[in-house]
Amino acid sequence: MSTTKILGAAVAAFALTGTAALADITIAHVYGKTGALEAYAEQSHIGLMLGLEYATDGTMEIDGEPVTVIEKDTQLDPATARAVLAEAYGDDGAQIAVGPVSSGVALAMLPVAQEYERLLIVEPAVADSITGESWNRYIFRTGRNSSQDAISNAVALGGEGVTIATLAQDYAFGRDGVAAFKEALEGTGATLAHEEYVPTDTTDFTAAAERIFNAMEGVKGEKKLFIIWAGGGNPMGKINAMDPSRFGIEIATGGNILAALTAYKELPGLEGATYYYYEIPDNEVNDWLVTQHQERYDSPPDFFTAGGMAAGIAVVEAIRKAGGAEDTEALIEAMEGMEWETPKGTMRFRPEDHQALQSMYHFRTEVQEGRDYGVPVLVRELGIDDMDIPIRN
Repeated sequence: MSTTKILGAAVAAFALTGTAALADITIAHVYGKTGALEAYAEQSHIGLMLGLEYATDGTMEIDGEPVTVIEKDTQLDPATARAVLAEAYGDDGAQIAVGPVSSGVALAMLPVAQEYERLLIVEPAVADSITGESWNRYIFRTGRNSSQDAISNAVALGGEGVTIATLAQDYAFGRDGVAAFKEALEGTGATLAHEEYVPTDTTDFTAAAERIFNAMEGVKGEKKLFIIWAGGGNPMGKINAMDPSRFGIEIATGGNILAALTAYKELPGLEGATYYYYEIPDNEVNDWLVTQHQERYDSPPDFFTAGGMAAGIAVVEAIRKAGGAEDTEALIEAMEGMEWETPKGTMRFRPEDHQALQSMYHFRTEVQEGRDYGVPVLVRELGIDDMDIPIRN
């Protein structure tokens, strides 16, 4: 059953249409419904809808005003994304937009929010530049950024005498991620010896892996290959099949969606840091999300479901604080420094760049009976005060 049908059955009072119905509050979800990141997009949308439901106690009203969500498909194309976001603001009257999935697409959308002087809550695109050099004051991000990924993974993987190579996709997500990771490694005692970038649609990693092996072959001490990846291709599984252990190299990576964790089962003991895994956070919001998602979809919530829910709750909290959705300046004032509860616990919008500060989780993979994937088991929660996230704008 489609996401729209399921949610329509679950929340009959909520208007979900391709164009805005008559409503006081209109929220546009502008995201890659089709394309290579479709799985991420679906999770994000489910989470957004559940977040709105949770924060409004199922009424889908904010202070008596009904909410309409309109969906716009970026098709993972920057030009299309700009056009449909402008359509959402200009033609459909959306006061707030949420999305997209891709960092490259998000960067194309930022100037549109500024042009229309309307808010864009970025979820889940990751690149630092979104709340960094390309940022404007109409942009808030509930998703984590590359620095949060990088610093948490540097804490998990770094140490005296450790040498690390990286493999990443050759676009904003990958390059920003490696740059932040390199910076975060400083002071951990670890050394970054080699950077490898490949096209986003790569499926054959033989040449890239050989370059990494050659760069690491003569290095003494502990050696790790840190992989930053989104979407298909399975670089971790394919490189693991090439037996990097013959060069003394251990594979490491951050967290991912449940489907991608199947590759982690082949690497018990693998360490990294993750944004979310449904069994890790211990709070009332996550308990509700896990219970409701299991009942409605016969599966636990996934990586980007939690992020979408955080965005939905943030929208409701911001509108309540601002006394409505019409005054963008009032919304900005309400959101700067705002704290709210999410499936990951407390998040806080930093006033300087509107980046949501949040916990990350150092994990170690375990193989557990009855699970067809490697389970990320918590080693340590890295809270807001445990990570010094740079301000880059």
